[in-house]
Amino acid sequence: MISLALAGKPNAGKSTFYTAATRAEVDVANYPFTTIDPNRGVSYVRTECPCLDLEERCGNENCRDGKRYVPIELIDVAGLVPGAHEGKGLGNQFLDALTNADAIINVVDASGGTNAEGEPVDVGSHDPLEDVDFVEEEMDLWLAGIVERNWEGVERQSRSPGFDIDEAVTDVLTGFGASEADVTAVLRGLEYPSNPREWTDEHREVLARRIRERTKPIVVAANKADIAPAENLERLRETDKLVVPTTAEGELALRKGAEADLLEYDPGDPDFEITGELSDGQRRGLDGLREVLAEWGDTGVQATLDTAVYDLLEQLTAYPVQNETRWTDGQGNVLPDAFLLPRGSTPHDLAYAVHSDIGEGYLHAVDARSKRRIGEDHELEEGDVIKIVSTAS
Repeated sequence: MISLALAGKPNAGKSTFYTAATRAEVDVANYPFTTIDPNRGVSYVRTECPCLDLEERCGNENCRDGKRYVPIELIDVAGLVPGAHEGKGLGNQFLDALTNADAIINVVDASGGTNAEGEPVDVGSHDPLEDVDFVEEEMDLWLAGIVERNWEGVERQSRSPGFDIDEAVTDVLTGFGASEADVTAVLRGLEYPSNPREWTDEHREVLARRIRERTKPIVVAANKADIAPAENLERLRETDKLVVPTTAEGELALRKGAEADLLEYDPGDPDFEITGELSDGQRRGLDGLREVLAEWGDTGVQATLDTAVYDLLEQLTAYPVQNETRWTDGQGNVLPDAFLLPRGSTPHDLAYAVHSDIGEGYLHAVDARSKRRIGEDHELEEGDVIKIVSTAS
């Protein structure tokens, strides 16, 4: 399962984002380090369900009238403060929790209402652009420290016949989730001494930064955007980062309202419908939120998740079925499963995603739309419905 981690300084709204996205109850408070132990929950990315091409909707529990929600893991970890890579705050604990994430969502207080340490200040008095870069810098310096502390082992290995720097560096970075392919690709783009004993701190810092960029890409959730000065959002959007204006509190209010049958709303919708009795205060709050939706398209929470998975990680959604005519499994369930795969994946990759035995026994695949057999090297596209023929089926 794809795993996303919420990063950022304390009190930026990470736990509110997490609660809205997972509907799991966690501590949310107006002081630093509300979160100590990482919270892990299931959230969803949203895409169009192939059942829109059928006469009737599929009825899957993760499909809402053609809006398909595909599960991912979401991790909420302790807030990050300047100097975290040196162990300040809960720095090491925070950074350790990020090692297994596929991508990072940097939750930034776009309103400028919290200082660098996460303490409340007047809205607009802190520059949120400072919070965009410092998360990356802390991660890069932390990883550089890991490389530095383990470099002596690389130097020792370099004295042995058959030394391979790709393998040696991979051993150092395995715990960070970097594969040998990642290390090889990064090293090919760097200039460095062939003898590891001649490497400087700068060489190791550049290596760490490039590995982090490759294995832990970042999208910025410009949270509290509904109360942020307009110039803050403009300046955030002018950076070279992926930035999504977000109101986690607004999303949480909509999801709670839908659960209480007061609203008709699906995550990621551009609007909602009031279906229950509300107080005048609630109606005024929702009127303000409706203006936000009209401007941004949604509250930003769903858009941030979708951007991280489909844009940053370049994933696609594929649907394996047993019956290519009815798009069902062996029990007659229509489009029962949805799998996230990297772009460029093949039907054989999908077979392995379903089960290793299916992959090992793979014979061929059929495109359920065209009813035609497709080659093993055929690249899947978003929304493909595929019948896999395997000896293990």
